[in-house]
Amino acid sequence: MDRSKLCGYKEIEVLDEQEHRHQLATLADNGRTVVGRSSTGIGYIPADGDWCDKSNLKPADVEGREIKPVESSYSAPTKLFDTAMVDVYLEDDIRLVYQLQSDDHLTELMGGLKRSTIFTFPYSYRRGLEANVGLMLMPGDEHIFLVVGNLTKTDFIGLQQLAAAIDEEEEVDETDFMNFDML
Repeated sequence: MDRSKLCGYKEIEVLDEQEHRHQLATLADNGRTVVGRSSTGIGYIPADGDWCDKSNLKPADVEGREIKPVESSYSAPTKLFDTAMVDVYLEDDIRLVYQLQSDDHLTELMGGLKRSTIFTFPYSYRRGLEANVGLMLMPGDEHIFLVVGNLTKTDFIGLQQLAAAIDEEEEVDETDFMNFDML
């Protein structure tokens, strides 16, 4: 599936009075370097102002180990082998939901989804440094959903944890509140 078919795209064309097409350029932070359209993808200008090819830069984690980039989920077919319990779906911080349409050749996948199976896989919209959690599920017998999110880290404190008590009699300083009339 092509990204532009899934999400669409738009282009902005700028013309002058004589109908000549103009191109987008960006002024770098140093105030003197003009960077043309798509040039930010091939180069980087650090604080000292010297041009550095992005091909020379390597992503690293906070401990200095190199991070291997994750390919786009749309660059090749995604194999659905791993399954997840409903708890994984409920514990994720869901940020995207896609409703999918199936073709007739997906009967094996549909069979698994109809048995309430949740398939999980690493999902990356475009090539990047980290993949999100992708979940494919079918809550009813009709629609397939691709749900994209991030794993959340939750810790169970315990049933005996006391809640913080707030004294209702305590005087509140209203100067700490934001005055929306000022906006």
